[in-house]
Amino acid sequence: MLTENYHTHTVRCKHATGSEREYVEKAIENGFRVLGFSDHTPQPYESGFVSPIRMDMDQLDDYVDTVRTLKYEYADRIDIRIGLEVEYFKGYFDRLMKEIRSRELDYIILGQHYVPDEENGFYAGNATDSEERLKDYVDIVIEALETHEFMYLAHPDLIHFTGDREVYLRHMTRICEYARDNDVPLEINGLGIITGRWYPRVDFFRLAKSMGCRLIYGCDAHSPDQVSQPQSDIRIKTILEEIGFET
Repeated sequence: MLTENYHTHTVRCKHATGSEREYVEKAIENGFRVLGFSDHTPQPYESGFVSPIRMDMDQLDDYVDTVRTLKYEYADRIDIRIGLEVEYFKGYFDRLMKEIRSRELDYIILGQHYVPDEENGFYAGNATDSEERLKDYVDIVIEALETHEFMYLAHPDLIHFTGDREVYLRHMTRICEYARDNDVPLEINGLGIITGRWYPRVDFFRLAKSMGCRLIYGCDAHSPDQVSQPQSDIRIKTILEEIGFET
């Protein structure tokens, strides 16, 4: 049984449901000792662009205050951590980190959905057979990790590459090498399994495991019922067994 989950969202990201308290109660019910909230980070956009998948900058304080209040309220029942799932957009990263540090969060995880950014780039989850896009995704993930700001890499296999498997594994080997050499855990993403997405990719995680990478399971909960143990869903259990991940 897992005792920690660091990947939990809130309604502020515009595609999750339920109250923070419901997530906490479900985590306690399912035997977690640590629950980390890591909603999609806002970005200090200058153009007025409004993201459809993340909180706005003026919601950040409410997010932190709400989770911190629950942290104190439930302190004798569960350890609640305050984090963010961050995108590495180079033009905004320093300003974003200044905002994050001023609020004394517990951690951030890297979840790179767009390359090189949300306004002008491509969504890594759109199917592509472009080796250039695959390379660009790997490059930006490694550049982000080289900042040494991140606790772990969420859904490292989010890039939806449909081309040659050997090409895919050759480029993704670079992520595995960096993660292994710098002890960055790679997340096996529970939401990807229960929603029938293209990730987690078993071939990627077999590669990661064979290279000595440290793996971590993340619920990526967008509703309270998704704060669950992997053994509770046969699809998750099967994939974890294929990868050789022990819960």
